[in-house]
Amino acid sequence: MEMKQPVMMNREEHEEQEKEQESQENGRLVADSVPEKEQKSVSGSGQVSNGYPSTSPQSPREGASAGMDRGSATGTFRTLVVQQTSLDPPRETWSKKMDFMLSVIGYAVDLGNVWRFPYICYQNGGGAFLLPYLLMAVFGGVPLFYMELALGQFHRSGCISIWKHICPIFKGIGFAICIIALYIAFYYNTIMAWALYYLLSSFRSTLPWTTCNNWWNTPNCTRYLSTDLNISWTNSSISPAEEFYVRQVLQVHLSPGLHQLGYVSWQLALCLLFIFTIVYFSIWKGVKTSGKVVWVTATFPYLVLLILLVRGATLPGAWRGVVYYLKPDWSKLLTTTVWLDAAAQIFFSLGPGFGVLLAFASYNPFHNNCYKDALVISTINCLTSFLSGFVIFTVLGYMAEMRQQGVEAVAKDAGPSLLFIIYAEAIANMPAATFFAIIFFLMIIMLGLDSTFAGLEGVITAMLDEFPHLLVKRREWFVLGLVCVCYLGALSTLTYGGAFVVKLFEEYATGPAVITVVFLEVIAVSWFYGTTRFCNDVKLMIGFSPGLFWRVCWIAICPCFLLYIIGSFLAFPPEVRLFDYMYPFWTTVLGYCIGLSSFICVPSYMVYLLLTTKGTLKQRLLKSITPEPPGNSGHPGDTIVITNAV
Repeated sequence: MEMKQPVMMNREEHEEQEKEQESQENGRLVADSVPEKEQKSVSGSGQVSNGYPSTSPQSPREGASAGMDRGSATGTFRTLVVQQTSLDPPRETWSKKMDFMLSVIGYAVDLGNVWRFPYICYQNGGGAFLLPYLLMAVFGGVPLFYMELALGQFHRSGCISIWKHICPIFKGIGFAICIIALYIAFYYNTIMAWALYYLLSSFRSTLPWTTCNNWWNTPNCTRYLSTDLNISWTNSSISPAEEFYVRQVLQVHLSPGLHQLGYVSWQLALCLLFIFTIVYFSIWKGVKTSGKVVWVTATFPYLVLLILLVRGATLPGAWRGVVYYLKPDWSKLLTTTVWLDAAAQIFFSLGPGFGVLLAFASYNPFHNNCYKDALVISTINCLTSFLSGFVIFTVLGYMAEMRQQGVEAVAKDAGPSLLFIIYAEAIANMPAATFFAIIFFLMIIMLGLDSTFAGLEGVITAMLDEFPHLLVKRREWFVLGLVCVCYLGALSTLTYGGAFVVKLFEEYATGPAVITVVFLEVIAVSWFYGTTRFCNDVKLMIGFSPGLFWRVCWIAICPCFLLYIIGSFLAFPPEVRLFDYMYPFWTTVLGYCIGLSSFICVPSYMVYLLLTTKGTLKQRLLKSITPEPPGNSGHPGDTIVITNAV
């Protein structure tokens, strides 16, 4: 938008002193000093918000003389008409509110909701686990979720540049988040490549994981369908679904461990290349394109979950699985493991601390009701996890009935094995197995795609906001380079021992680091930036200030919530095991080093900022914890240049 505005000035007075002009941006006054040299030729160039110039008379004489031409004699006033135009385009916004809602829902509802929550629920007391889960959600997960949405929407910045508006010394948190997001992209998309391999293998009348006459099968392979009444299941029996997953898809038997990963599987490499191709063309243009893609990728999984729920409920023995899933064991509540698992599950399910919520919220209108969004999305996420438990355990009950075993014996596998072995085998025993296999693995791929879109968009937004002049006009090329880096980084997970790498990244490289990062984020916002200032920001956006409950959560409960998870992890490091491979001690050290490589950005930037800031040590510390004034924000649309002067 272009506006014209006459400004009166005295040339001789401008040669003696500098003038300051003020502009109002989103209700805030911003001061912008004009260099003396520029004032000799041009004056009145100020900052303008949303394209509307705002200048004020500097003296009564100037105000009285506005719009008049006094001639060109020395000491007289002249009229100068300037035309001000914004250099940068306004910040991109969501096309529709539902684009934002579906994107965040797709990010929060991921593969962990389908496999991790049901497994953790029955492992920690069934229905009794819902009590600590809900408490951790109310006092820990939802307040963190709300805080990040509000921060991103108010400051309209990614996870790096936002810190200069909050507490500059903590800017290293943004860089740490970006590195963590890259580590996640290295292994998370490999799981989708496995699902794509299964999907392509499903387009045949007989699913390949239902027979034992394939080249990858062993003598222990036992084909046990509901029609095979003469075959009994023993402890040494291995299902064809397990051998297909382990020996054909992963080919783990060709790798002795992390010390010798073996060659890259070309089939999985092609599958992952196809996945990243979809990711690139979904996010390369920004949220306006990815916001349209999620209308399919975020809604289709719910349709499939409902279909599988109805189908599973009609299977014989389904009730056994549901009872095992929900039967409460109240004694488990006396153990700390249950509360730790509940805290970790709700944290990783809602996903604060990955930079995604900051990025997505930054594209919202300024007065969007982020409080309502936080409550609605958190509720949908928790209900989806609960619904997924029924989808999984009705099938596990059916498998237990068919094998004449207990549900606990069938449900011994956790993580991806629960989907790619147990559930895949159950689907193979259903009528219309090909149809259910196709829609199930499509659902797995789409659940993963949403999270990948979100994770990479968090990195892209952060880098574009931090280096706008370098990257904004080259977004497509930057996204291409980022996707290529993620693909190359994922090659180690495509080897014969790639499943060991995936497990290592999942257990050590991302979890502890991101929890520590979020802990520092809460401390920076609540204690340095201040809850009073933060609540005033929220009130400016949505019209009312967060209540006492939210303030107490941000100041005390959330930090304690995160400290509890961090302390428990350090005190009781997980014993990592995959199939028959027990991770040796050196892999634990390697995992911690990978996690530390991202977190090291936080103290490194603190030292860098203190060394490069001028002044005494006290002045450096004060400046490093003081938010920069809004005039230095550098938001798109803030910079104004004079394009025409008469």
